[in-house]
Amino acid sequence: MDHMDITHTKKNTTVEQRHAIYEALLQASFSGELQRGAISDVASQFSVSNRTVSRIWHQAKFQINHGLPVVLSSNMAKVVGRKRVQVDFNQVLDIPLRRRSNIRSLANLLNVSKSTMHRRIKEGALRPHTNAIKPTLTHENKRARLEFCLSKISRSLSSNIPTFHDMFNVIHIDEKWFYMSKPSRRYYLVPGEDEPLRTCQSKKFITKVMFLAAVARPRFDASGNEVFSGKIGIYPFTRLEPAKRSSKNRVAGTLETKPILSVTKEVTRSWLIEKVLPDIRAKWPRSHVGPIFIQQDNAKPHIDVNDNEFLEAASQDGFDIRLNFQPSNSPDLNVLDLGFFRAIQSLQEQEALGTIDELVHAVQTAFEKMQSQQLNNVFLTLQTCMREIIKVQGGNNYQIPHIGKNRLEREGNLPLRIGCDENLINEALLHLAS
Repeated sequence: MDHMDITHTKKNTTVEQRHAIYEALLQASFSGELQRGAISDVASQFSVSNRTVSRIWHQAKFQINHGLPVVLSSNMAKVVGRKRVQVDFNQVLDIPLRRRSNIRSLANLLNVSKSTMHRRIKEGALRPHTNAIKPTLTHENKRARLEFCLSKISRSLSSNIPTFHDMFNVIHIDEKWFYMSKPSRRYYLVPGEDEPLRTCQSKKFITKVMFLAAVARPRFDASGNEVFSGKIGIYPFTRLEPAKRSSKNRVAGTLETKPILSVTKEVTRSWLIEKVLPDIRAKWPRSHVGPIFIQQDNAKPHIDVNDNEFLEAASQDGFDIRLNFQPSNSPDLNVLDLGFFRAIQSLQEQEALGTIDELVHAVQTAFEKMQSQQLNNVFLTLQTCMREIIKVQGGNNYQIPHIGKNRLEREGNLPLRIGCDENLINEALLHLAS
């Protein structure tokens, strides 16, 4: 005799069905006790098992006996299991910031586990924030910053709305150290892959080279084609020295590239006159009319704006190139510090380096790879930062604003200049007057 396999499928009841079953049981009860055969009758009526009906009845009786409202929730996924740990995040505001720097410390203070705290952060209950130290500003610093930003505002002939200058006549220069490697680097490895071994004799003496970079705002024609990349150049502070002794890599007397670790005014003047100025004259758009300003910070190695040797070299071939200083303690007013250096460094760090020549080549290659549109975007970011500086009356307690430059560029609406509200300008002028 053949036997047919019968698969019994458990029917999951909804909350509404469970309450309907309970109402039917109440009608079949007397003084809180069910009549004989009531469970089988109700189970047949709702096409569920006797055990399901019995469980619903006992669940309701338990709640009534303990003075609880009858809640017949189903034991489905997300309902059964461990209850969610409740965390009062209002307590976080009373915890000093210095004790909120890692998950372990915060979890201990809130009396929850690290895993619970980690899950809440992933859910968005707490927002991770990386905080960078900003320069301390004196009253004079704030005033100079405010005056500097206001001096960059003008009104166009076609519109009376105040906007920042297009900055096409400004070249930003600055120095930055680039390292052969970083003490700590992040990699993404597949399971089972060997972890890389990186060694050096001392982390305090990782080979580094200082570079001087010079950039201007790129220019595009009416069709969006690049006319001028804005990248004047990036110049390593290095010199060639003959090797004093022979080694397995070279014989004595072979010229080697050595970094200049102490950059003085004389070195800066030499690099400006011999490297930066010739590149400006070679690359600058011939259609430009008027003076060209080289903006630098107040670092000690930078030469004075009235340096005679520089002025003589800067006036050659019909050019009018002048130096000026940005306000003190204001790296946010230089496009190189604002984002361009960081972009170059991210590209340079992707290269495997072993010598100073390879480091120099990697940095210069990364500089050339940078898209001119990215450089243009940093100039727009600079203008938005100037607007924020005016809002906070010369301070640096602001967040770099985001205007969606990539989206605006795709839509063909990327502005050439950022506007500034008239009322904001008037408030800043009143603040300076007071």
